[in-house]
Amino acid sequence: MEINQSLHDDIDSILELYDEATALQSSKGMTQWPKIDRSLIESEIEEKRQWKMVHQGKIVCVWVVAFEDPQIWGEKSLQPSVFIHRIANHPLYRGQGFVGKIVDWAKDQYSGGVIRFIRLDTVGYNEGLIRVYTSHGFTLLEPVKLEDTTGLPSHYNDGEVYLFEIEL
Repeated sequence: MEINQSLHDDIDSILELYDEATALQSSKGMTQWPKIDRSLIESEIEEKRQWKMVHQGKIVCVWVVAFEDPQIWGEKSLQPSVFIHRIANHPLYRGQGFVGKIVDWAKDQYSGGVIRFIRLDTVGYNEGLIRVYTSHGFTLLEPVKLEDTTGLPSHYNDGEVYLFEIEL
């Protein structure tokens, strides 16, 4: 497995993975991501925030990072953090421990610098996902109901947001 920044040539594959993730969310009765817009992916690639995991030339997992997230994390967003969003796995590669690989990657990328936390969130109570995140070292914090979701994807209106962090 190798991890690299995503390229413009990857956009169709990235969008397919997001569509597959949304289909999985739907099939499990979970809160679903809205349709991810191509222009958003283009911007994230330009900003060098979209990442991919590649196995034998195939993109098997993607995610995006941010370095601030005030609407979701409030004052904690002021603490130097990397926020991981929209982890999506290829359907044939689910259950391969990619969250652990992303955590290892993030620790390698950001330990020893100014970043103090690796953080992520999920909307709605999802026992399986909570178990996955906590098994890879994340601490589950108290869920929050967001006060202002202006500009956030629509699924953030669907209930409590569960916050997770690893202190570096």
